[in-house]
Amino acid sequence: MVSALPGQAEPPSSPQGAAGSNGANLATLAVANLNLMNLAAQGRSFYPNQPPYGDDDYHRKIAWLGAMIGRLNADVLAFEEVWDLPALHSAVDASGLRYPQVLAPGAERGAQGTPRVGLATRLALESVQSIAEFGPGQAVQVPEIGEHARFERPVLQARLRMKHGQRLQVLVVHLKSKRPKFLQDADGRTTEDTDDPAVVARATLRSLIMRGAEAAALRSLVIGLTQRSREPLVLLGDMNDSPHSVTSQLIAATQAVAYDRQARDTALFHAWEVQTEPAVRRDMAYSHLHQGWPDLLDQIWVSEEFVGGSRFALGDVKRVEVFNDHLHEGRERWRSDHGFVRALLRLRMEAA
Repeated sequence: MVSALPGQAEPPSSPQGAAGSNGANLATLAVANLNLMNLAAQGRSFYPNQPPYGDDDYHRKIAWLGAMIGRLNADVLAFEEVWDLPALHSAVDASGLRYPQVLAPGAERGAQGTPRVGLATRLALESVQSIAEFGPGQAVQVPEIGEHARFERPVLQARLRMKHGQRLQVLVVHLKSKRPKFLQDADGRTTEDTDDPAVVARATLRSLIMRGAEAAALRSLVIGLTQRSREPLVLLGDMNDSPHSVTSQLIAATQAVAYDRQARDTALFHAWEVQTEPAVRRDMAYSHLHQGWPDLLDQIWVSEEFVGGSRFALGDVKRVEVFNDHLHEGRERWRSDHGFVRALLRLRMEAA
């Protein structure tokens, strides 16, 4: 077990770029995904069954996250499990790196009920929106619960601009977990027998349906941003499932490309699988351990423009690294229980 590469930070994107195999100048862009594991302000209650961070745990968490952000040294950082934006600012500041844009819509005054996703970037931010509601006709009925028509954790959509003018669409997502969705009363108390295997199966089905509905709604967002567009897109987040799962493929539709080449227009490609430096790949990458079993829940997906050899390629994915050594260093709450994923992308620089 090891991260795909030791943590030598890659220099940030620079306007001079590098020369590609076809002679084109390529600007490098490092993007990374970090599930922060309940980043909340000191003394602030977030979940009923978890105590607030005390002084020691809070400052250790900020220092640890700052060190990891500095080690990743990415131009675009996607975050999950942000309860309080000021705490995110503190963690980013602790890295010693400068990020002019740090945001987490819905966490500015403290998220309620569920944490939010966030973004920090060195790039120019042209637009940003938080998307909570599914599109028209995308609601799904969940057994014994009713209509599911919104993301439990709203999606963050941002349009960024690189120094040489290339624009980039970014989606930050955190899909519904696999945790069983038990029925509750108006006060939030579970009303089912959680020790009954049949009840657990039914509750797990509800979670799967909810995650699948979110994946399908997200697929519609991806199609809207990529169809007949040559503006590259990067999706980062905690998918709460593996890259080849049904829910991940609902979003990406990569498997459809094998049967229909035109499907590339709206498909997403797992960055790990299309990286151009296969020498750095290991037999298996993972970002989370559940009961000792590894899984790659935290993922980076790219549009066709980052697939080298594609007809509409504007660059490629040079390499992907998974920083997961801390998963074996203890379960203290000031660490994250997720590994962090970083991809080094390259984009062709337009001639001046």
